[in-house]
Amino acid sequence: MPGQQFSTGVFRTIWLSAMPAVEMTSHLYRFFPALENREIRVPAGSVAQVLREVDTIAAGFSDYVLDERGALRRHVNISVNNTVVFDRKTLSDFAPDDATVYIFQALSGG
Repeated sequence: MPGQQFSTGVFRTIWLSAMPAVEMTSHLYRFFPALENREIRVPAGSVAQVLREVDTIAAGFSDYVLDERGALRRHVNISVNNTVVFDRKTLSDFAPDDATVYIFQALSGG
């Protein structure tokens, strides 16, 4: 639906172009207000490349979701469309042009 905003609870999407969309849970906006109320579209590529592109919009974002080795932090999940990324160490999973990359905090505890 080009040009139309679509909202789904804690995730927001705006479908405008043929580049992967990036969505995240709203709590991340508290730490990265530059990402709030904007469409985030990045070139297709690995999840690592997607995160580097988001980092150009909001410096420090990658450091927040990745550990000191560049692996996904334990309490963060990323999915490409409806599939949770398999490669949490090098983030080589591919996000094609028509993908939506979701970034969200993993729930733990009991």
